[in-house]
Amino acid sequence: MTAHAHPELTKNQSLVFGSLSDADGPLTAYAILDLLRENGFRAPLQVYRALDKLVEYGMVHRLESLNAFVACAHSGCTDHGTAAFAICEKCGQVSEFAPDEVMRLLKDWTKAQEFSLSRTTIELRGTCRNCSSLAP
Repeated sequence: MTAHAHPELTKNQSLVFGSLSDADGPLTAYAILDLLRENGFRAPLQVYRALDKLVEYGMVHRLESLNAFVACAHSGCTDHGTAAFAICEKCGQVSEFAPDEVMRLLKDWTKAQEFSLSRTTIELRGTCRNCSSLAP
C-alpha cells in the first residue's frame, strides 16, 4: 500500500517513511532519530509515534528480533497483518516475502482454535545466498 492510499501523512510520518524507504536495510528508532535531527526531530517519542502510525497503515513492518523497522517491500500488498522476512545474520540483508501456503495453514489453525489473530510476523534467520557463496 502506498502513501497515496492513506489520508495525508503528517510531516513526521513522511520523513520517517522516507528514511526507511531510502535505507539499505532495517533501522532502529534511534538510527532514524539520528538521520532526522536536521529535520527538527529531538526525541525518540517523535519517531515512535510516526512509526506506530506507519505500522498501522501497513507501510512499515517491525522486525521483532532486531528491534528495527523496514519499509514494506510490497507496494501492492493488502494483508499487512502478515509479514515474513529472511534475515541474513552475516550481512544483515532483509528480504520480505509472502509465504502464502504457510499463512493459509496458520489461518486454518487459528480458525479451528477460535484464536483471534491480530498480527503475524515470521522471521527466518540464517545466511543469504551471497554470504553462503563466500563461505570457504
